[in-house]
Amino acid sequence: MAGEFTVPPGTLAGARIVRYAVGLRMKTYVVLAGNIGAGKSTLVRLMCEKLGWEPYYEPVTENPYLDDFYKDMRKWAFHSQVFFLTYRARAHRALMDVPRPVVQDRSFYEDAEVFAQALHRQGAMSDRDWETYQALYRTLTTLLAPPDLVVYLRASVSTLRARIALRGRDFEARITDSYLSGLNTLYEEWIAGFALAPILVVPSDRLDFVKDSKGLDAIVSTVTERLRGRQGELFPKTI
Repeated sequence: MAGEFTVPPGTLAGARIVRYAVGLRMKTYVVLAGNIGAGKSTLVRLMCEKLGWEPYYEPVTENPYLDDFYKDMRKWAFHSQVFFLTYRARAHRALMDVPRPVVQDRSFYEDAEVFAQALHRQGAMSDRDWETYQALYRTLTTLLAPPDLVVYLRASVSTLRARIALRGRDFEARITDSYLSGLNTLYEEWIAGFALAPILVVPSDRLDFVKDSKGLDAIVSTVTERLRGRQGELFPKTI
C-alpha cells in the first residue's frame, strides 16, 4: 500500500533498512515509475540537475526475441518478457553498488506487474508461461534490495497522449488510447498493492514540473522529506 514500507522476512532486501541513517543517506536509490509518456525521463534529468544525483535512464537494448514476438505473440511473449526481466534485474543489481545517490527511469517491478501482466490479460501469454514467469519474478524480488522510494507519476490518458505527441516518436504514435488506459489500470493495481518501498504519488495531470518551477520544487522537496523519514507535503491544490 502507498506510504507503507515492509520487507519480506529473511530476504536480502532487509539489508537496505540499516544501511545509512544520517540526514539524507550517503547512498540513495530512487525509482521513477509511470506509464508511457508520463514524463519519467524528463523528471529524472530535472531532479538530478537540482540535487546533483546520478541519473539512470531506461536502457535501449536489442531484444533478440522481438521480431519473433511481433510475428507470433502467444508463442514468443514469455521469451521476450523473460529477456526484459533479466536485463532490468541486472541493471537493478548494478545500481545497488553505485556509491552515489541514483534516480532510475522505470523499475524492474513494472516489467512484471504492468507490461508482462498486460500480455497475460490480453491472452498473449498462456497461464502456464505466466505462472513460470511470476515464480522467476518473485525469486528475483527476494534477492534484490528495494529502492528507498518509488515516485509514481499518475497521469490520465489525455495527459499521456499530449506528452507522447510532443515527443514526436513515430512508433509511439501508433499506441492506442485503450492500451494506455489498460496500462494505467495495471499501474494503479500495482501501486495499491506494492509494499516493498515507500511510494510517493505525483498528480502529474495538474503538476507541470517542466513548465512550472514550483511543480518541480514541490516534487524535489517532498522526495527529500520522504527520504529523511518525514511525511512531506503532499502537493496542495494551490500549486
